[in-house]
Amino acid sequence: MDMLGMYPTFYVPQIGSAWVMGIIGVIHVVASHTSVGAAFLFALLETKSYRENKPELMDFIKRYGMFLLVFSYIIGSVTGVGIWYAITIASPRGTAGLIHNFVWVWATEWIYFTVEVIGVYALVYLIGKVDRLTHLKLTWAFALASWATMLLIVGILSFMMWPGSDAWYQSGSTNDAFYNINFFAHLGVRTGSMLVMATIVGLMVTSGMKDKDAATRKDVVRTLTPVGLIGGAFAVIMFFYYLQTLPYNARVMLDTHLLPRYAMGMIVVVATTVAYLAFAWVRPLKVTALVSIPLFLFISIVGVWPEERMRESMRKPYVAGQYIYGNQVIARDVPGKGIRAEVDHIGERGLLQVHPFIPDRLRTITDENRLEVGKLLATISCANCHALEPGAPLRNIPDKFHGATDKDLIAAFINGPLKQGAIPYMPRISLPAQEADALAAYLADANRRHSEANSQALIKE
Repeated sequence: MDMLGMYPTFYVPQIGSAWVMGIIGVIHVVASHTSVGAAFLFALLETKSYRENKPELMDFIKRYGMFLLVFSYIIGSVTGVGIWYAITIASPRGTAGLIHNFVWVWATEWIYFTVEVIGVYALVYLIGKVDRLTHLKLTWAFALASWATMLLIVGILSFMMWPGSDAWYQSGSTNDAFYNINFFAHLGVRTGSMLVMATIVGLMVTSGMKDKDAATRKDVVRTLTPVGLIGGAFAVIMFFYYLQTLPYNARVMLDTHLLPRYAMGMIVVVATTVAYLAFAWVRPLKVTALVSIPLFLFISIVGVWPEERMRESMRKPYVAGQYIYGNQVIARDVPGKGIRAEVDHIGERGLLQVHPFIPDRLRTITDENRLEVGKLLATISCANCHALEPGAPLRNIPDKFHGATDKDLIAAFINGPLKQGAIPYMPRISLPAQEADALAAYLADANRRHSEANSQALIKE
């Protein structure tokens, strides 16, 4: 094994590739969760309409459905494609590993998604054009197809956290990968959250109804809010179960970095959501656009962004199955797939010699190209999770060394804890001495230049 199957590194200055995926992903999650949750709200409301002979409820379903066509099935579909584009260029080996494991699962999900897309158009445009029982069956089929897409994707996402046992590494079986220890807990959190998000959006839709529809509006709000509250309670319970299914590296990351930053915000979001839904149930006609739109934005941004960032961060240093690091290096053997670990091979041969996309002029380190090589090594080894520029918002590497300009100090960390894999949420990076020295020289120089720039700015002031 001379050359590894590596790809060119995709890096966006200042924010890094991780935030590109994260920003697209958060928009997609809000849209997709709204879609799946709304599908069940439609089914419940139409069942109520059918049983209680309340055809006026169908007007709300049509109104919500039209909103859904734009919000979830245009924005959601575009961001879904955006996620595929972003992960393919930012994490090509991780994406390939998931496809090799779940190609038929994804194919099945796409079939359900096709049913879902056709279903929502049929649901909206066939209201009043087919008999009520036929339409009700169509709505429930749409709801079940929507939830099936979530179930299948959750199996893949939970495998990305970890398989949970040694079975998949030995067998390579899709079933061992899909039905992992994290699956049911994750599915429960997503299912509860989708009902909450769909309720929040539903309240926003009701706020646009006319005064003459006050009775229908009141009926809809008092039907939706208990669903949102029950879904939220279920999501919280399943979240605590979810915490018990996490691997060691995720718990360390959660306890040391994530909860201190996001715990209070999560509590505020939950408390605000419960208070809002309770208020809406008590005073349904007071849920106006001035109330519903800001609260939707608050809950979707302050709630979903930290949740998605925490889930992605807890997986570190891996990007999939605890066998592919975020920097695309294979971390361990997977006999069931014929995959071999690469860390020690890189340590013996050098990343400059085994990576196929290194310019020939940089494969040999000289005094003239040392800093350029160091930046290249940092980009390949670190930029999937870190920004390279001092002061950048995405866990930038120079700041992680607290502005250190001592090359030997930085090299000691690279050759010590990092090489030994002593930090649970950092990949094990093994580099020959000369490459480690070039990487340390680049980081020290970046901090030095940043410090000098700050000093000059202070002098000018």
